This record gives sequence, structure tokens and C-alpha cells, in this order.
Amino acid sequence: MAFDLSMPILVVDDYSTMIRIIRNLLKQLGFENVDEASDGSAALAKMQTKRYGLVISDWNMEPMTGYDLLREVRASPEFSKTPFIMITAESKTENVIAAKKAGVNNYIVKPFNAATLKTKMEAVFPDAAG
Repeated sequence: MAFDLSMPILVVDDYSTMIRIIRNLLKQLGFENVDEASDGSAALAKMQTKRYGLVISDWNMEPMTGYDLLREVRASPEFSKTPFIMITAESKTENVIAAKKAGVNNYIVKPFNAATLKTKMEAVFPDAAG
């Protein structure tokens, strides 16, 4: 089974250029239904109004970080099963461990390309690989 290319994806980053890059990578992979939010609280507000098949969030944002967003999402019965990929420029082991403990599905270190994004997404959606 391939990815559900109509699946709504929420990209969360406070850097608009990064959102554009991720949106373009997703487009290369065939995803068109992409929304964006500039920080964790904006992302939570969007999640209240729409069901997302995947959240791709940057770690470093103000005022609400991607890590805080992840913890909020996992604590919510409504969103706790939503697949979540964290993106960060830092590959600090303690960050990776903290994100894993908080329930992240996968982790991408910047910079990355469409192939890396696809591989990480396939790991999150094992039925979609192959």
C-alpha cells in the first residue's frame, strides 16, 4: 500500500522558509493537503478544527516549542495517536531521547531532502513502504 496522498499534514515551524522547504519536499512526494502553523499553540488550534494524518514539527520555536507541542498532543485523548515527526538542527542525544520518551514517531535532523523525509515517513507508516 502506498501513502494516502490526500492525507492532511500539518507542518509547524516558526521559520517560514523552512515551512516552504518542507511543503515543497512533501509536494515532491505527492502530498498536496498541507497546512502550516508558526508555533505549537497555533498548531494545537488548527488540530482542534481538522484531523491531521501527520504532524511535522520543528523543535525550536517560540513561545511553544515542538517538544511542548508533542507532549500536549500525546496527552490529549483526541490526538494521542496522531503520527508526529520532529525536525531539529541539533542531533543532541538527550533531545532525541526526550522526544522518544514523549512519544515522537520519528526524528529528522536538518538539513534533509525528500528521500530522507520519505524514509522517515515510511518508518512512521510501515504499511506505506514498498
